[in-house]
Amino acid sequence: MQYQAQGNEDRHQRWDRIERAALGERDSKLQAQGLSQRQAAKMLDVPRSTLQAWRASHERLDASPVVVAFFRSVAGLAFLHRLVVALHLVYTEVGACGIRLVCLFLRITGLDRFVGASYGTQHQVNRRVEEAIVAYRQEESARLGHEMPAKDITVAQDETFTGGLCLVGRDPVSNYIVLEQAARARAQDTWHALMDQALAGLHCQVMQSTSDEAPGLLAYVEHHLGAHHSPDLFHVQHALSKAVSAPMALKQRAAAKAATQAEETLKRVQESRDNTHDEPTKRRPGRPSKAMPCLAQIAGEVEATRHEHQRLSAQREQVTQSMRAIGHAYHFVDLERGVRRNGKLIAGDIHAHIDTIRTIAQQEHLSETCLDRLEKAERVVPKMQATIEFVSSYVRQQVSRLALTPPQSHAMHAHLIPSCYLDRVAATRTVTAGEPLRALAERLRTPLFEPDGVLGACSLLQQDQLKAKAAQLAEVFQRSSSKVEGRNGYLSLRNHQLRGLDHPRKRACLTAVHNFLLTRPDGTTAAERFFGQKPRSMFTAILGAVAIPPAPLSPPRRAVG
Repeated sequence: MQYQAQGNEDRHQRWDRIERAALGERDSKLQAQGLSQRQAAKMLDVPRSTLQAWRASHERLDASPVVVAFFRSVAGLAFLHRLVVALHLVYTEVGACGIRLVCLFLRITGLDRFVGASYGTQHQVNRRVEEAIVAYRQEESARLGHEMPAKDITVAQDETFTGGLCLVGRDPVSNYIVLEQAARARAQDTWHALMDQALAGLHCQVMQSTSDEAPGLLAYVEHHLGAHHSPDLFHVQHALSKAVSAPMALKQRAAAKAATQAEETLKRVQESRDNTHDEPTKRRPGRPSKAMPCLAQIAGEVEATRHEHQRLSAQREQVTQSMRAIGHAYHFVDLERGVRRNGKLIAGDIHAHIDTIRTIAQQEHLSETCLDRLEKAERVVPKMQATIEFVSSYVRQQVSRLALTPPQSHAMHAHLIPSCYLDRVAATRTVTAGEPLRALAERLRTPLFEPDGVLGACSLLQQDQLKAKAAQLAEVFQRSSSKVEGRNGYLSLRNHQLRGLDHPRKRACLTAVHNFLLTRPDGTTAAERFFGQKPRSMFTAILGAVAIPPAPLSPPRRAVG
């Protein structure tokens, strides 16, 4: 015979927990009035044996009578329901804990007297919570997408291989994940099918895609999406680092090792020469005499190795500074002067820094593979120039729709939009490093809204609208897909914690939690920023969809004696 364990899922309880709690409250009042058990059972329309069992089970519980009375009440049961669902949402979905830690929490706090704390029981609760999260995401996305205003968006795209191949698309402005789905391939047709499905029902048009130079992504953006492709700055700098900085680091470490060995040799020779008290070592018969190394020659070798190490360190530092200068040059606005930059000038600056790196690579006689990687990174520079031109054209088109006077339009282009861009860059840096950028932005923006300023004659509502539009246009330039790269890193950590992310429901839950639950310091979720309106509370929706967890089959009892 085969035995199958029967848990709370298989029990068909006659009495609902809320109904039982309500009857328990009424029974306590009747008991306080002095009614007998038989009279109370008759008034409650409950079998006397059932009422007797309820009273006996509560009296035998190993807990304070006040605590037992609270969790017998409807309010206590509602609190317990809310607490258990919140534990699963925070511990297992937002955090990196497992179901067993939820069980441990219930046992340590003594709540296992009022709710089932076994792994099987809580696993069922967790499954219902995840199903409710997925259902909420589908319903709320459809509702908000139907009501959202039309908008142009940029999508940062990439793929990750943790828990299987997964294609990720993210709006970098709102931080909303548009696509995060497992796939069998990363070809252009796969991207097209999944992105069409993700964008269906959303009143938005993808005007720009920011990603690396993956062939499938480039083909998808060109042939299917019909948007501008903005190259990722990080991958350009990473290619240059692999091409030049990494090989030079090997040479620098080798030079440091050679300098250390030469210094140790010089130290041993000096010690042997200074040791005048020791008698000279007797030479064995037939053995040639050991000639003492020349002290001046060894000192020269030490000086040469030190000089070589210092030279390589300086060369590598120059390569690092040139790569940083590329990132400093590739900005829509000059960070020192606060003026819009021309695409050709930016491309010329980037080429100059790459030429500096190439000169160092040739001087150090790096391999052809390194030089080929350097050429591959340089081939992206025309796309970076095209991105600046695309952003300028798009901004010019959007400002022309505002029906501003020529002085006001010039103020938007030359001062207000650059000031918003400087604030945006300052937000990505430390407080100290971002202070000069914020001060420059304030100097550009303040004169515009003075009483005699170009925009000072506008009403307060118009001024607020112009500021909001300028901030929106300042975010059109996207030079990095770092947000989606960060998401890939997060998925890698969760994949390690869960021993795999191959379950579609779990991945969908992580996406829903990111979009609809996590908030920024201003209290807004990614969905609220993307759709332009506040979504319904995810926790409230889950609470309404998940039933009250069952009571324990065998709660801890008070000792009888």
